[in-house]
Amino acid sequence: MSSANQNLSSYDETTIPSLEDFKFGIVVADWNEKITHALYEGCYDTFIKHGAKAENIDTVQVPGTFELPTAARMLSQSKKLDAIVCIGCVIKGGTSHNEYINQSVAMGLQQLGIATGKPFIFGVLTPNDMQQALDRAGGKYGNKGVEAAVTAIRMAELKKDLDEPAHTIGFGKV
Repeated sequence: MSSANQNLSSYDETTIPSLEDFKFGIVVADWNEKITHALYEGCYDTFIKHGAKAENIDTVQVPGTFELPTAARMLSQSKKLDAIVCIGCVIKGGTSHNEYINQSVAMGLQQLGIATGKPFIFGVLTPNDMQQALDRAGGKYGNKGVEAAVTAIRMAELKKDLDEPAHTIGFGKV
């Protein structure tokens, strides 16, 4: 589904668990900082809104979007986190650099998630121009940072649920 005429920040708040016992990481690219820092605020504020403690949210900054997977891996290895959100913005330009960066970052985060079993969330905007980025960083389409936080919460909750030992009687789950 495209984001045309859709607020990306809309979600059912009643489905979000309390985050009191969860720990999150946020990795933010400084390139296009007007956009990425607005996305960060949306992400961080969403965690806090749902009960995450400020001391349970670790944030690191990197120069650009390309560095997100490496920093996410380093953060994951240095802290016990339930999910890590990676925030960046690569605006299409006169060359195809955006395609290489976006694909590399997406694949890097996917590989980290598969290898570790930990959620690494792709919170990267891939707009054609600055206006599209602004529209998705607190503008008319909401804030993709909020969407990334909600995705991290849902995936962390899923991991928690699946990691809990199943109660069984005989061959079936109870």
